[in-house]
Amino acid sequence: QEQLVESGGDLVQAGGSLRLSCAASKTTATGITLANMAWYRQAPGKQRELVARISRAFKIDYAESVKGRFVITRDNRKRTVYLQMNSLKPEDTAVYYCNVQIVDVDYWGQGTQVTVAL
Repeated sequence: QEQLVESGGDLVQAGGSLRLSCAASKTTATGITLANMAWYRQAPGKQRELVARISRAFKIDYAESVKGRFVITRDNRKRTVYLQMNSLKPEDTAVYYCNVQIVDVDYWGQGTQVTVAL
């Protein structure tokens, strides 16, 4: 059973930046190369939504609302996926969840709170 450890959430002023990290603790560096990795977020009273994803082939997709501001990357040697968030807006406030899909099995992080203040 994979465990994902997230970090980087914080309170930040609008226009600021944050970097989220999510490390897989049990999958090997070789095994993680087979994984698709993604970030989702869930704001209060809203459904969880996809923010960005990076496939095992490094194909990247972003939600329209974050294009040009967020960057997703992965480091397979460190078994970690990152989300660099720039030009943050109050509407980016949410709990951000890491998702790792390995052989059609989904694993989720515990969530990290991002709050963007005016």
